[in-house]
This record gives sequence, structure tokens and C-alpha cells, in this order.
Amino acid sequence: MKELLKQRYSELIKAEALRLGFSDCGFAKARFLSEEAQNLENWLKNNSHGEMHYMANHFDKRLDPTILVPGAKSVISLLYNYFPEKQQITEAPQIAKYAYGQDYHLIVKDKAKQLFNYIHENIGKIEGRIFVDSAPILEKAWAKLAGIGWIGKNSNLITKSGSFFFLAELIIDLDLSYNEKPIEDYCGTCNRCIIACPTNAIIKPGVVDGSKCISYFTIEYKNELPANYKEKFANNAFGCDICQDVCPWNKRIEYHKEPLFQPHPELLNFKKDDWENLSEEKYRELFKKSAVKRTKYAGLKRNLDFILKK
Repeated sequence: MKELLKQRYSELIKAEALRLGFSDCGFAKARFLSEEAQNLENWLKNNSHGEMHYMANHFDKRLDPTILVPGAKSVISLLYNYFPEKQQITEAPQIAKYAYGQDYHLIVKDKAKQLFNYIHENIGKIEGRIFVDSAPILEKAWAKLAGIGWIGKNSNLITKSGSFFFLAELIIDLDLSYNEKPIEDYCGTCNRCIIACPTNAIIKPGVVDGSKCISYFTIEYKNELPANYKEKFANNAFGCDICQDVCPWNKRIEYHKEPLFQPHPELLNFKKDDWENLSEEKYRELFKKSAVKRTKYAGLKRNLDFILKK
């Protein structure tokens, strides 16, 4: 009877998650991720986090959600599609697709809150927390464990529907039904992402040296950009989608249906000259409520100057 109840709860939660617009939903038992501990330790020892010093903080919490959320029993992993139907002209400096529209943290978290409230109101009182790229959680590891997808050679979570998804988690004190048989790794012999990376940041299958990644340099790195990378940025001004764009699984992905992810109408047609002459006023207009605001105007101008000026 208890197992049937857990199964029923899991079915209700997944159905509601899909109704709210999430692309997938899976469940894993909250526990210490022993298989990830050594990988994370090695990654940090190799300084693959560069100046992202926060990645070295809260080591135990990253590996054990029961420390992050006392009493936790389940990790609910959620995917939310952000792949746009219309994209920038290829000749122009590129903004990563996830930042086209409004900041995903707020939008996806609001959806996750609605799911949390649904559980509370329809299954019973629960305690827990909601996370959208906002805490020391190994999101991709939990999604893999929940059977949603596999970790690709570019270190992204890949599903048979592609990889252009935001990840979110509900960590709660409710037992659910877990099907933790890992999904098969369907990357096979494909190395397109490794070959395509301009900075050779993918140092081996499944491992990215963050300190070499274009996304790191254009978003996280606060100093003057290194001159020896000048010809390697491949027109990327904020983030980088190269390793996802070349992935065969993303040929199958459907377009998102989230109105708040739609870009400012001018962004898609912005040409090289427009970017060269980008004013702070236009920057604020184009990226109002966007994740691009993380770099601020000065940071984006630094990136634009780096890739546009010879």
C-alpha cells in the first residue's frame, strides 16, 4: 500500500509539472552523491573553476542535499525548455540563447513554486526548498539519477529531446517512487562538441575546464580578457552555445512556448554596426530583466570590443 501511494504521488507531481510547462520531471532519493565526490574534488584541484571561487564553497552541501535541506527525502528534478524559434543573424555578435528573454531564475522559480504549492495542497503538508541555479547543488547529477537524461561529452545534461533546458529542483521531505536506473548514454562515438569548442575547454568526455570556457570569460571573468584568446571567441559576446549547437540531439528539440523568453524585437536583427555603437540606453532597453544584466553594460562592451576590434 505504501509503495502504491508513493507511486500515485509521483504520478500526480509529474502530471502537474508537465501541465505547468516543464518538459520533464523525475525523482531521486536524497542522499550523499558518493560517485560525484571524487570528480568534484579533482575538478577543483585542477582549478577548472577559474575565478568562480564560489564553486569551492559548501563542498559537503553540493554532494548531500540532506545537509542543505535537513529532513530531505526526495530530489525532484525539472526541465524547462528555452530553445527559441527565431535566432540572431549569424554574422552578429552572439548572445547565448538562454539569455534572449527575461531572467530564467525568476520565471522558472515561479513555476517551481506553483508545483511546490500543488504538492502542499493536494498531497499534504511538506517542508523543503526550491532551487533554480541558486545553491550548491549538482543539478545535472540529480537529473541523470532521476532518469531524465545523460551527461554528454560537453558536460551538459542531454535528453532525447535535446539539451537546451533550464534545470530546477524541489528538495522535499516526502518519500516518492524512484526509478534510478540511469538512462543509456547516447553520445556514442560522437565527438562533435569536443572538436567544435574553439578554446579546447572540453578536456575529456564529460569534463569541461571552466577556466577555458567562453561562457566563463564573457560572464564570470572580471579582468581584461586574455589576448591569446582573441581569435577563439567565435563571435560570442555573452555566453556560448557552440557545444550545444553542434550536438545531433538538438536537431530534434522543439521550440519553447514561454512568452517571457521572447527577446526584444530588435535583438534578432541587430547587426555588427549596431553592436559596435551600442549605447548604455539601448543596452538597458534590449536586456531589461535579462540575464545579460549580470555583466552590466561595461562588461558587455568589454566583450564586444574584444571580438569586434582588430
